[in-house]
Amino acid sequence: MDNVDKEHREKIMEMIEKAGSEEYETSWNEAGVFSTSKKKSNVKKGRTSKARGARFELKVREDLEKKGRVVDKWTNNVDLSPRDDSSKDDSGEPSGEPKSKLVIAKRKYNPYSKALTIGTGFPDFISIKHIHEGVYSVIGVEVKMTGTLSKIEKEKCAWYLQKKIFSAIWIAKKGEERGAPKGVSQGGTRTSTRPRDISEEISTRGKIIYDDFAEKYGEKYNKT
Repeated sequence: MDNVDKEHREKIMEMIEKAGSEEYETSWNEAGVFSTSKKKSNVKKGRTSKARGARFELKVREDLEKKGRVVDKWTNNVDLSPRDDSSKDDSGEPSGEPKSKLVIAKRKYNPYSKALTIGTGFPDFISIKHIHEGVYSVIGVEVKMTGTLSKIEKEKCAWYLQKKIFSAIWIAKKGEERGAPKGVSQGGTRTSTRPRDISEEISTRGKIIYDDFAEKYGEKYNKT
């Protein structure tokens, strides 16, 4: 018990020390209770990264609108629940239907502005375009600068497609940075004597690339 109390006291003292340090930025929750202390250098990096992501998200939205699509923030999410364990198949694996469902995205409390923000849904956008009378293209768009989805995000995309909530899901990512053409060193000196091919210098830098989820991840996540 004494060890527990000692550890508790040490933790409290550490929190107090960080709260009074100029190296840390301390936040408080809506009840005025201590929440977290983060190094200001890390907070600055996080804000810079978040701002960069927000700018790219806006760029994606503008690009979709230029393509004639109506775009809005998607404020729903998927609650991925496990399968019903009460029924199992021959291999002993759960065979019941998943209980996953569409839910309203949770609102987040911003300790700095002391306000609740609109729930961040998944995917980021719903994009609609009229095809012909009575037919519309309804596509979900997730903005990922690297184009990489987590395992859970892939499962959510698959669920949306299985339930036919979206006709497709696009992953918007940044085009690759321009590098040295093949046969050219970083210093600019050619390392190959064969004729230069102009196609080698084509770059997607500055462009927005859209990956189709169903095409990119194939049968593994596209089960119906």
